[in-house]
Amino acid sequence: MEVTENLLESFPDAVLIGCTGGGIIGSYTELEDSPALSITAAILPDVETVPFHVDSTDLDNLSANPERWHDLLGLHPDQQPCFVLLPEPFSCPTQDLTTSLDEAFPGCPKVGGMASGANQPGENALFLHDACLFEGAVGVALWGDVQMDTVVAQGCRPVGKPMYISRCEQNVLIELDGGPALTALDSVYQELSELEQALFSQSPHIGVAIDGEQTNPGWGDFLIRNIIGIDRQHKVVAVGALLEKGQKVQFHIRDASSSAEDINRLLQRYASTPRPTEPSGALLFSCLGRGQRFYGIPNHDSGVFRSALGDLALGGFFCNGEIGPVHGRTQLHGYTSSFGLFRARGWD
Repeated sequence: MEVTENLLESFPDAVLIGCTGGGIIGSYTELEDSPALSITAAILPDVETVPFHVDSTDLDNLSANPERWHDLLGLHPDQQPCFVLLPEPFSCPTQDLTTSLDEAFPGCPKVGGMASGANQPGENALFLHDACLFEGAVGVALWGDVQMDTVVAQGCRPVGKPMYISRCEQNVLIELDGGPALTALDSVYQELSELEQALFSQSPHIGVAIDGEQTNPGWGDFLIRNIIGIDRQHKVVAVGALLEKGQKVQFHIRDASSSAEDINRLLQRYASTPRPTEPSGALLFSCLGRGQRFYGIPNHDSGVFRSALGDLALGGFFCNGEIGPVHGRTQLHGYTSSFGLFRARGWD
């Protein structure tokens, strides 16, 4: 609390939010196993900021009627706000939070990450002004002459071919393309190289196509979820997501090489896209499962960002789950790096 008190004493008009992190990112340095503090500050002329805190009871009421968000924040969708969200993982149903906000503010970008560093409830901390909180979520809405672009690198590549779910129950895949789901998984596995088989065995993933009508979905067109179990007796596969019959899915592999290629491709594409104004700073919310232990080198994702976009101010932390949009819908991710890049809107 001494840090927040000193900050507010030096900058009494500042809006301050923050949280604990199992790793800290700032000035293109990623510190994962040592004490650290990262502060990202911005001067935003012609921009209004609306900080907020919600707990589980608040969220129940807001989800029941998303228009209550408008009253809570004093904002409406036509103001086109953008959001930064910092939930506490043990107490906040984060996907419910993002779904509710999407319903209240459709098309408005939202990024963030779940506080990390703790192993049990009550140990993660959230900061809002001079308050230290231990549950719920803190966030800030920004509107006016500000635009937040998003880049979400999920770090997996598809293998095999897309298939349709022909039978499922909740999160259990029973049939793909009319045959047993486990038979389809085994068939894809057998077609992989020896190295790919080892990677898939260690961390199997499946992607659920965001746009089921897309003919040839590829990288970035799937919402990546873990395969959490198989039942060889019944030939079914359990997935870390609720499933629906008719969804298009494809198995995925995650490794350092694929992840590096994915984030480089996405950031280079962003850097080469014309826009009316250029970003002045960015936030990075990266998974605890990335970083030096994954890539084998320090400062990987922030270094790729710097190579693509230059010396923009960049701050963030390693999260217990990352928030960012995929095809216009805000999702809670794992093993992901989610960027929010801020620029002037560029009024006509």
